[in-house]
Amino acid sequence: MRLRAAIWGEAAPARVCVVLTGLTEWLEKYEEVAGELLVRGFTVVSFDWRGQGQSARLLEDSRKAHVTDFAEFDADLAAFLEQIVKPLGGAPRIALAHSMGAHILLRRLHDRPNDVAAAVLCAPMLRVHTGEYPMWFTRVLTALFNFHVPSESFVWGTEERDPLTLPFSENRVTSDPARYERSQKFLVQHPEMRIAGPTFGWLGAAFKSMDALHAPGFPEAITTPLLIIGARKDQIVDVEAVHDYAQRLPNARYVEFPGAEHEILMEIDPIRAQFWAAFDAFVEEQLG
Repeated sequence: MRLRAAIWGEAAPARVCVVLTGLTEWLEKYEEVAGELLVRGFTVVSFDWRGQGQSARLLEDSRKAHVTDFAEFDADLAAFLEQIVKPLGGAPRIALAHSMGAHILLRRLHDRPNDVAAAVLCAPMLRVHTGEYPMWFTRVLTALFNFHVPSESFVWGTEERDPLTLPFSENRVTSDPARYERSQKFLVQHPEMRIAGPTFGWLGAAFKSMDALHAPGFPEAITTPLLIIGARKDQIVDVEAVHDYAQRLPNARYVEFPGAEHEILMEIDPIRAQFWAAFDAFVEEQLG
């Protein structure tokens, strides 16, 4: 599996920030964030998950996000940490992870709590909104689609939400028109990198993984210091589930931004200022 990774900053860093992106995202979308981390003294490392960005795609239709099991993402993260992050040396290391990236990081930290000194999780994918269909119906439908093999069909309603043509007024992830337009312009220049949405195979794997993360004892076993940030206006993940999960983590602090939508790091400047204030205080506490 070919994965694309990036390093911003010094090859012999004083400290490292591992940035883990969400579903449908790509490295270039985080260049502004990388720059803000650089001025804070971090070398920044990130990569494109399989099936998105410029990493290898799994299906002929590259607009589909697809896996059969989230263990595939575990393998991506393990390879990235071993081949890209480890050679940077023993500098203090934190993670900044968004949505699906935060979900996969929690899986990793359950088994390897010392991979990073601390982590900041933005709108972690712990329970998803299912739109016009109730959760029970979506789960039954997903199970039917995946009855024989993981389905490669788009989840209903996602194929029509092409990021090349979706107007800002219909987006569900940010209230910042300028940053939304910036991402859309990039995809117009690189249309092969866009993803419209997940398959039912991806959704079935996500439900299985979310159930595992909520199992008795799972969050209680994650001891890494965590800052969990929820977005009150989130239309993608359930912010109440994020809040409740944070209470089960033995070494976590929860902060919620009332005006934020799902992509906190792509939000308007006042919300991002709140984020960086919380981030800086947490990092100072953890790394000094």
